[in-house]
Amino acid sequence: MRVKCVICDKIESIEDETLMAKRLRNRPIHTYMCKDCNERIKERTNARIETGNFRLYRAAENEDNW
Repeated sequence: MRVKCVICDKIESIEDETLMAKRLRNRPIHTYMCKDCNERIKERTNARIETGNFRLYRAAENEDNW
């Protein structure tokens, strides 16, 4: 299956039988990010978390615990 990264528009191939391919076929809301973009976002997010000025907002299910 050919997929396109939503950030850098790089076109890659993934196996048709993988879980990611199934998610992309069955649920169009899911998007694909290449490994380079995924790593870059992960590194920058971790750097922002380490500064202490980053607050992660969780889903509504955690509001019951307040």
